[in-house]
Amino acid sequence: MRKGRYLFTSESVSEGHPDKVCDRISDAVVDAFLSHDPYSRVAVETLATTNRVILAGEVRGPEVVDARMMEEVARAAVRDIGYRQEGFHWEKMEVSVFVHQQSPDIAVGVDAAGNKDEGAGDQGIMFGFACDETDALMPAPIHYSHAILQSMAQARHDGSEPLLEPDAKSQVTLRYEDGVPVGVASVVVSTQHTEQASQEELREIVRGHVSRCLPNGWMPPEEEFYVNPTGRFVVGGPDGDCGLTGRKIIVDTYGGAAPHGGGAFSGKDPTKVDRSAAYAARYLAKNVVAAGLAKQCLIQLSYAIGVSKPISVYVQTHGTAEVDPFKLESVLREIMDLSPRGIREHLKLNRPIYARTAAYGHFGHAPDADGGFSWERTDLVEQLRSAFGG
Repeated sequence: MRKGRYLFTSESVSEGHPDKVCDRISDAVVDAFLSHDPYSRVAVETLATTNRVILAGEVRGPEVVDARMMEEVARAAVRDIGYRQEGFHWEKMEVSVFVHQQSPDIAVGVDAAGNKDEGAGDQGIMFGFACDETDALMPAPIHYSHAILQSMAQARHDGSEPLLEPDAKSQVTLRYEDGVPVGVASVVVSTQHTEQASQEELREIVRGHVSRCLPNGWMPPEEEFYVNPTGRFVVGGPDGDCGLTGRKIIVDTYGGAAPHGGGAFSGKDPTKVDRSAAYAARYLAKNVVAAGLAKQCLIQLSYAIGVSKPISVYVQTHGTAEVDPFKLESVLREIMDLSPRGIREHLKLNRPIYARTAAYGHFGHAPDADGGFSWERTDLVEQLRSAFGG
């Protein structure tokens, strides 16, 4: 944990950001396959530009989820986000689907057979992180950045803010003293808007959402409160900038407060450890902090394609642990089966729960009754405390 005074910044983007539109479509396709067969294999990427969406990738699943259904899924996702603009409209956009069957070479390595357990879908490293800066056990800068945009999106959807359009970005810079956030240094919000909106109106609209989302007394100085600093922002979304799946991985995770393994989450079924192992690492880290065993916990997992067990498990508490970190590593290995199959079964990931993860982060949400965000549960707390004599 760093000592002294410093500033730290994280950003978020809204569901209408071009890259997030693509994440939403890709995850909606994953959900479509898992709805018909929970053991479908899906790796689908999306590109979006002016009134055009292109899907590409490989799948192994029920034939009912064909190109026509994937097109319907894409249109429904764009409609739900709220795009009904001349340059990007859920009904008018062209949708092209270039999705083929999964390579048998990948399937051989991943599938269980005989005495061989299901292997990881790829090699790679995944990180999970938790800290006690917020009730969600997330770093405060990304937590507040998400909250501001979620508040604005809710108001846009319910009609109370008709001047707002779907595309938006936020950025929050916090002041820290000895590793503890103590206030806001600056806030930046850029939001797409209608032709009728003035800069003064937008500034006051955004001010209301920012003030509601930050702790009392944390509004930045007026000269450090930036709303649409470049001015007009009418043309936005994929009409203004091309979008791609998987380009907002730091927004998806911890806002730069913790490492990222490099693999995106969206568009991938849970046999892909880029997604499922990152969820497992967050789950374990969050339970460690929730149990009071550390104020911060970073977990790294690594895998080899076709191999079921993790190659390594690494735990870092940045000097905040109340217990022996080396023992903590062994306890975490014992407390949860970290094979791809073990993760999926423990967190019940073979369900259509992924479209909701495509915006405002994959972490820090309350678990849903239907199993969504199951990796945010803190049901290992008592087991962890017991392992350390608590």
